[in-house]
Amino acid sequence: MPKYLLKRIAQAIGVVLVISMITFFILNIVPGNPVQLMLGDFATQETIDRVTHEMGLDKPVVLQYLHWLGNMLKGDFGTSYFQRQPVLLLLGKAFTVTAKLALSSYVLALVIGVGFGIIAAVFHNRFLDKLLMVFSIAGISAPNFWIAIILQIIFGLKLHWFPISGVRTFAAYILPTIALGTRYAASISRITRTSMLEVVKQDYIRTAKAKGLSRLQVTMGHAFRNALIPIVTVAGADLSNIFTGSMLIESVFSIPGIGKLFLDCIGNRDLPLVEGGVMYIAVICVIVYLLVDMLYTVIDPRIRLGGENE
Repeated sequence: MPKYLLKRIAQAIGVVLVISMITFFILNIVPGNPVQLMLGDFATQETIDRVTHEMGLDKPVVLQYLHWLGNMLKGDFGTSYFQRQPVLLLLGKAFTVTAKLALSSYVLALVIGVGFGIIAAVFHNRFLDKLLMVFSIAGISAPNFWIAIILQIIFGLKLHWFPISGVRTFAAYILPTIALGTRYAASISRITRTSMLEVVKQDYIRTAKAKGLSRLQVTMGHAFRNALIPIVTVAGADLSNIFTGSMLIESVFSIPGIGKLFLDCIGNRDLPLVEGGVMYIAVICVIVYLLVDMLYTVIDPRIRLGGENE
């Protein structure tokens, strides 16, 4: 198992380094001078050249990348061109807000998705199964921003139950959480149902029933446990998507999270902040998939044993 984990960690570090290299070089070959954008249209060419030299942007791109990578490994992601604050500080503030929204949405998606999927599999081809699958199809088909707008109109503007913008109170998180978590709950419920239906046809399930075990014991103790691999795969992908794909929801509800910060810095071509935001997304995705790989070894020991033998 240690060999398997070390291999996965080495791969994760390699992926992050490759993404950092691609991100830095692509952003630095895009036409346009960020210094000119920062100083404005009335800055003289002499001033632009001087600031460009002071910031080291006139050096070869390879040297700029090595300098940026070295600072990043020390925890220094640079300073925002426009907000004049350390990138790590800005990302930290925005991440705190995004993490609250993402984790609440993910818990909602897991509880509803897994619960609905198990219920649909147990009552396969019955009315409850068909009803829950209609919910899943609707949840996957409807865009998150459309759900967000509908929730704002009904529960914010018409009924006045919840705020429609900002995150000053706990109630302000409820509508964004539902809007962001609905799609992921639908996808998890579908994969849970499909995986459970494949497992319940196996011989050991019939043996468990023949032993006289209750439906709950058969469903949770035997069927659900052996159906976890596909569910964990989808749930892991959804976790990374929730942390990195909440830009539209944050924009609709005016939430000062990573998504809104990222969109603003792209519009301003604030390179340090854009690079820091991309690395945030990369690190989140790599960590989540690494945790999913580790969880595989707990669910199915054959994975880690196969990896060691290899």
